[in-house]
Amino acid sequence: MTKVIEHLRDDALHGAQEFKKFAIRGNIIDLAVGVVIGTAFGKIVSSLVADIIMPPLGLLVGGMKFTHMKIVLQPGMENGPAVTINYGTFIQTCTDFAIIALAIFLFVKAIARFNRSAAPAPPAAQEVLLSEIRDLLKSIAHHNAAPSRAATAEGAAAPGASSSSGQPP
Repeated sequence: MTKVIEHLRDDALHGAQEFKKFAIRGNIIDLAVGVVIGTAFGKIVSSLVADIIMPPLGLLVGGMKFTHMKIVLQPGMENGPAVTINYGTFIQTCTDFAIIALAIFLFVKAIARFNRSAAPAPPAAQEVLLSEIRDLLKSIAHHNAAPSRAATAEGAAAPGASSSSGQPP
């Protein structure tokens, strides 16, 4: 019985250590920060749309609040609310989405522009060395191949080769 408890305790400690390694990795922390900032940004955009953009837009369409725009399918009874299609709220939510999508697009575009303008990192020492070896091997192969090219250019044919007309040389 004691061995079973020790085994369970060891498994729990091992699992806790694995979770700690997973949770402390930079990507998870970055994701958590992104979610918190995204939530706050969503609230700011919702306020921008509901409190700043929609009121003047409502004035343009006859002074109506978008949140009050709806189609009543069934009037409310004594005990329950009316059944409605709230298309004004839907329009406001779509406007929220469009503004958030535009902001994210502009943010990603700015980051891409910043990444393009950053100077590329110099190649690693190993990569430079491998490039030099490749270039040296190419020059050796070109140097060794040069005499045979000159011989074929002068019209010397390889032994046993026939001419293109089918006649022996």
